[in-house]
Amino acid sequence: MSPNPPPREPGSPTSHVPVGRWLVLCTLAALPSILAVVQLGRVHPDEVYQVLEPAWYRAHGYGVLAWEWKEGLRNWAIPGLFSWLLRLCDVLGIGHPLGYRAVLALPQYALHLAALAAVERWSRRTLPVREAWFATALVALYRPVLDYAGRTLSESFSAAFLVLAFERLAASGSGEAPARQTRRGVVAGALLGLAVVSRYGSMVFVVASLGWLLAGRQWRVLGGWVAGGAGVALGLAVLDWLTWGMPLHSLWAYTAFNVFSGKSAEWFGAEPADFYVPIWLKVLPLWSWLGLWGVLRRHRGALLYLGCSAFYLVAISATGHKEERFLYPAVVLWVVGTAPAAVELLASLRGVKARTVAALGALAVSLAIFKRIDPPKKREHFQAIVRATRSPEARGLLILNEVPNESVWGAGGYFYIGRHIPWLTADRPEDENFQTAMRDSTYNRVVTFRRLAVPELERHGFSVVEELGRATVLAREAR
Repeated sequence: MSPNPPPREPGSPTSHVPVGRWLVLCTLAALPSILAVVQLGRVHPDEVYQVLEPAWYRAHGYGVLAWEWKEGLRNWAIPGLFSWLLRLCDVLGIGHPLGYRAVLALPQYALHLAALAAVERWSRRTLPVREAWFATALVALYRPVLDYAGRTLSESFSAAFLVLAFERLAASGSGEAPARQTRRGVVAGALLGLAVVSRYGSMVFVVASLGWLLAGRQWRVLGGWVAGGAGVALGLAVLDWLTWGMPLHSLWAYTAFNVFSGKSAEWFGAEPADFYVPIWLKVLPLWSWLGLWGVLRRHRGALLYLGCSAFYLVAISATGHKEERFLYPAVVLWVVGTAPAAVELLASLRGVKARTVAALGALAVSLAIFKRIDPPKKREHFQAIVRATRSPEARGLLILNEVPNESVWGAGGYFYIGRHIPWLTADRPEDENFQTAMRDSTYNRVVTFRRLAVPELERHGFSVVEELGRATVLAREAR
């Protein structure tokens, strides 16, 4: 971070950005999608069974639908979009799971690129150009962003829309024209609406941002915010009416189940109120705490990001059912809010060597945080499923679960099988599904983990054809 001209005043016109820096931004934005497609696997079953598998079902007429898609707790916005992309893949002859998974990564890549561009705009309100790009790199290379931004989780989609929305809310400047305030509010409200459509739990951020606008008496922005949000809500109402038979059915059903009925904690378990506190303290990079001091000292505009993140943290701590991944939207907003202040403090160090060491250290702690939020799992398992079912001779598949009692939720669904063939899951050779597959010659492919039940499979005519790390693919000849 070498010396630069003084920072531009907040709200001043955006200066010219060299093409080379935009190429760097495009590259940084591509990293999460590349990791997700190349590694495969998943963070949570919802990555498959709330997005990819429903999209496959819509596109092909068969698939495994989770109970939420039978009760109407989800909307079809993202799976519906992805289903049309899968149909396009069929037209173009893209039939390999890696191929059509890469196609589905394109809109998510574009969304993440837009979010990083918003981070850069936000940073340039208080930093010179080079420091602003470094702040953007700190966010782009933050380990949870690399782990999640390319994953088809509701938290991933919603976090990107939240970053875009909050950048618009924070874009006020002295002497801003009333019409521009209204337009800014419309865009922010629509983006917040899309964040909620992606993930209904992000409604908490809508409430928090409303409080921010009311406290700041930003009436014109608030008017636009209401109009933009209402437009998205109308679109959701129409979508639910067409797919579930009633406007906003999925929103009401989700709220009733997760907020009022107490069933989410009853079905999926409850955690103590302080569950998120140690995770929060470990998952944030060390430079974000330096940035917090800078925000409180000088960068008060970032309090929008930090205040809404803290409000969300309190809200989800008050619910019974808790999961680490629920933190993702909040930690992203927190690091976006603190990055410019942290970089400004690092850039104030005397001497090029000191600034260089500090910059490299900040990048290192972005990547090497004390704790990762639910990192991706089952990479080799999903890769083995794809490899086992590519041959036209594969007529049926048995998947031995990596973790006991995962059932179908531990597998990749028809999406990663890519063909309409029967498949079963089992935990051990004694299971009924395992015995059924051994008796039925239709099941001539097996994927197992840590060589579980390989001797038993070999006694039934299977032989090892490939090993991918800890996963093993077996096949048997037709009888």
